[in-house]
Amino acid sequence: MPGFNDVLGNKEIISHIRNTVKTDKVSHAYIISGEKGMGKKLIASLFAMALLCEGNGDRPCMECRECGRVESGNHPDILWVSHEKPGSIGVEEIRRQLNSTIEIKPYEGKYKIYIIDEAEKLTVQAQNSLLKTIEEPPAYAVIFLLTTNPDILLPTIVSRCVSLKMQPVENELLKEHLIKQTGISRGEAEVIVSFSGGNAGKAMEIASSEAFNGMKEFSVGVLRRIMEMDVHEITLAAKNFSEYKNSINDCIDIIMIWFRDVLLFKVTNDLNELIFKDEYRYISAQASKASYSGLEMILESVDKARNRLRANVNFELTMELLLLAVKENIT
Repeated sequence: MPGFNDVLGNKEIISHIRNTVKTDKVSHAYIISGEKGMGKKLIASLFAMALLCEGNGDRPCMECRECGRVESGNHPDILWVSHEKPGSIGVEEIRRQLNSTIEIKPYEGKYKIYIIDEAEKLTVQAQNSLLKTIEEPPAYAVIFLLTTNPDILLPTIVSRCVSLKMQPVENELLKEHLIKQTGISRGEAEVIVSFSGGNAGKAMEIASSEAFNGMKEFSVGVLRRIMEMDVHEITLAAKNFSEYKNSINDCIDIIMIWFRDVLLFKVTNDLNELIFKDEYRYISAQASKASYSGLEMILESVDKARNRLRANVNFELTMELLLLAVKENIT
């Protein structure tokens, strides 16, 4: 497990945790929120490790027996609340795993720590049951709620917790991390960082995904040739997009980023501003052909296609209309 020094970004959260541990001003409950892949479980684990660490100096020391047990997942004073139903965490699971055991003092450490992952799945009944415990917890208890959507939690729970919101990793830092960890080119890293929105977990997943690379190459191949394609070729391309139906939002994002590049190059004539730098020849050609109003129409058509797909409008028809709109407004 990496230590705090190895965590990408989120220095404010790490500083808060370190100061909390150093001053021994630990709250009884925390909400750690952020998109899937942003490192919520890692932060919660490191926070728990710091609370139980027996080393001197900065904690966690990553060397003592307690740190080793946390890292191996075998510390008796850290309990991860599990749930059988994939879509919800019920009241019985909270009662059985948390409420009925929290009065039992820690086996070894100073704290007894509960971690509830996917806390947005807590039913209202489960949240109300949890609330009673959060209102009057034992002094040694610390509860972490990890969630992608804190707005789903009851206001009464949120008001009794310290909220730590994970932030996107800055682009340059994430690019360097991807290049170092995966060996991809800077150009590939720039595209992936743009897709990930600063989400390091998502970026690493994309970088190692053959399916994503295949989808990206297909989408970019269509965009390179769009000015020369006739109606029959456009219809065929729309049909072939169905191979990537399960990741169509990523396809739409590629099209959006591509024409964002075209518009940006038309305005600035600056290659360095592009995400798809490797596609400069095609980007510049389309920028010289298209008008500003035409590019605006294309970007509106991309948004319209995204909304249609969310509403389950016919897939091939939606993609065909989008590609026809692109063709019409770029030539």
